[in-house]
Amino acid sequence: MTYRPVVNDYVKWKNDEGWVYYIDPMNEYFNIEVGVKDKPQCEYTKNTRHKKYHCLVICPSFYWNEVSYIGKRSSVYETEAPKLSQ
Repeated sequence: MTYRPVVNDYVKWKNDEGWVYYIDPMNEYFNIEVGVKDKPQCEYTKNTRHKKYHCLVICPSFYWNEVSYIGKRSSVYETEAPKLSQ
């Protein structure tokens, strides 16, 4: 069965795992957030809401059958990966 992405799901695809960050409205791809880094404090970032760099991997729809669902976060501010049940 093919995985249907939902924003804030935690997924694994090939060697990457992370949060579903964005889903294309045409359902042709979705982005997996694999890393987040704070932007440095400087005159260009001090007045912006966007305080982080996001490293994203694009997963085209023809690979969705290779994506494994791991869990979901309750808030966009949650950063810890879900614990796998043993």
